[in-house]
This record gives sequence, structure tokens and C-alpha cells, in this order.
Amino acid sequence: MIDLVLIGAGTGHPDHLTLQGVRALQEADLVLIPRKGAGKEDLAHLRLAMLARHRPDGAVVEVDLPVRDSEIPYLQGVESWHDAIAQAWAQAVDLPQGGTVAMLVWGDPSLYDSSLRIAARLDWRARVIPGITAIQALCAAHVIPLNSLGNEVLITTGRRLREGGWPQGCDRAVVMLDGACAFQTLAPEGLSIWWGAYLGMVEERLESGPLAEAGPRIVTLRAEARAAHGWIMDCYLLARNGAH
Repeated sequence: MIDLVLIGAGTGHPDHLTLQGVRALQEADLVLIPRKGAGKEDLAHLRLAMLARHRPDGAVVEVDLPVRDSEIPYLQGVESWHDAIAQAWAQAVDLPQGGTVAMLVWGDPSLYDSSLRIAARLDWRARVIPGITAIQALCAAHVIPLNSLGNEVLITTGRRLREGGWPQGCDRAVVMLDGACAFQTLAPEGLSIWWGAYLGMVEERLESGPLAEAGPRIVTLRAEARAAHGWIMDCYLLARNGAH
């Protein structure tokens, strides 16, 4: 039996690992490091830097991840993509007597991450060690609370925001997985935004303000940062009639 330990790795800072996560890394028989292709080497390098600090010795295997087919319907493409990733994981693990495999997950395995769904395709026993989420890192970087007093917060995606507009019934929304700056589709009046990219990393970029003013700055900054690094991970908080 293979035991898979998914460890929340935060958003790039090596100190984001919890003590529980460090212990799990040190006790694992093997650590899987996913590689997402040319231009995204930083993501693997950051994980390797965490291992160099917390687990300088021990077996490590890097695995090339397949690319999602964007030409087929979104959900169908994701399901096929996850099937291929599960197969890549299985092929990379060589533990004929069983053992523990650890994987560092960007952010937190519970929040818009598919590691658990992929693991469910394998005959492995999974457990999760939570870490710092991108939402926590975003609010900390801007020194703001997530919610307004006594009110709820919606967590959604750029695709949902673009297709459905401002979510009804809430005054704040966190938007993740937005590669096209979906906030541009909203009427900006009465909205504020707090945006962050590469949170916790040396390359961290922050922008905030009334959406009408900050939105165009974010679009430009995001494009420049992506061009410079070849990849970008970002998220933002939108607030209706919120004081900035």
C-alpha cells in the first residue's frame, strides 16, 4: 500500500511549511516534485529549496505533468487531464514494498487544488497536512481582514465571475484561477480590489484601490510579470462599497 501525504506548501515562502509538514517530509520514503514544463521551472525549484532546507537527504523524484487539452469542453478536459496526471504519478513511484510518498502542494490541498481528486484515481491511501492558503497570504500582505463585520465571503473563480457577474447576496468575493482578469467584466462603480501575485515570494507584487483605478494597473502589471517570469499565480479580493 502506498500512503500519499499531501502537504500544504504555502505560496512560495520556505517558512510557510508547518512543523507538522516538515516532519511529514522528513519521514516520507519518497517525495514527488511535479514539473509543469518550460517557463515554470521556478515552481519545482521552490519545492526543491524547501527540501534542501528541511530534508537535505532522502529520495526525490521529479515527474513531468501532462498539459490539459484546451480544445475540448472544460470539465471533460479537466477529467482527462487528471487521469493522465494520476498515471504519471503512478509511473514515477517505484516502491514495490509500499511506503509513504509526500508531495508539496502549492497553497492548500483543500482549496481549488485537484491533488485529492487525482489521488482518488489511484489505489493509494491519502492524507492531508494543511498549510497557508493563498487567501491568507493575500490578506496578510495587504494587512486587511477577509470579511466585513458580521458578513460572509464567497470564494469563486475567474470563469464563474466572467460568466455570472457579481455574485448575488454577498459583499465580498475572493477570485482565484483567473487568467484573464475577469474583474474587467464588472461595472467598477462601488467596488474595491486587493490583488496579489507571487505571494510570499521575493517577486511578490501587490496592487489595490477602487476597481476603476486599480483594475487597469493590475492588468498591465500582471501582463508584465507573466512575461518576465513565464508564469504567474495570483488572486484577489473584491469588495462592494468597502472602504479602501
